[in-house]
Amino acid sequence: MRLLLVEDDVMVASGIKLGLCNAGYAVDWVGSAERALEAVQGNTFDAAVVDIGLPHMNGLALTQALRQAGRTFPVLILTARDALQDRVQGLDLGADDYMLKPFELPELLARLRALLRRSQAATSAVLAFGSVEMDTAQRRVLAGGQPMDLGPREWTVLEYLLLEAPKPAAKDKLLAALTGWDKEITPNAIEVYISRLRGKLEPHGVALRAIRGFGYRLEWAPPSPTCSPTP
Repeated sequence: MRLLLVEDDVMVASGIKLGLCNAGYAVDWVGSAERALEAVQGNTFDAAVVDIGLPHMNGLALTQALRQAGRTFPVLILTARDALQDRVQGLDLGADDYMLKPFELPELLARLRALLRRSQAATSAVLAFGSVEMDTAQRRVLAGGQPMDLGPREWTVLEYLLLEAPKPAAKDKLLAALTGWDKEITPNAIEVYISRLRGKLEPHGVALRAIRGFGYRLEWAPPSPTCSPTP
């Protein structure tokens, strides 16, 4: 998942970005609303974390501008203000959630997971297909009841595939989810993660099929039962 972080305080932004990256997200950080509006012109984001106290154009005005421009991804507002009117105004302008500063990182991550599930029409923290279950809250994956060890980018690719299953996931969306401005990867790099996942999924009856010209799709292909010969 690719996130846009809009925060003008460098120290605060660095801490938030580190926490989000450690949780497996690709994060692009900008320090102003103006740069955020530029960023969404040529990039695809799954959600935005926006500080309300931005210089020149504040977070509420940015949220309104994003909605007016047709950007529908979830927006989580960060604010040191505890005024009811600010929260009401932000929600009316298109924000999806609010968090008061200071906050704990686990709560921020939980709120983001909830927003992302909602935006992807998933109501549970557990994504499942065939014998594979991904618990996004506990950060664990089971395949055939056994724990599966995944790197951060393998996790991101599998999460997208599970969210789209049984429909195919577009390759360009997978690339956008894996790519931050400071961590550019090539389209061919996705093949590496697909190949690794395929090797981990196929023994558990889940195939990962390439859809030419589009992307990849999970398919449930449990092994056929075998019959022992009659003695």
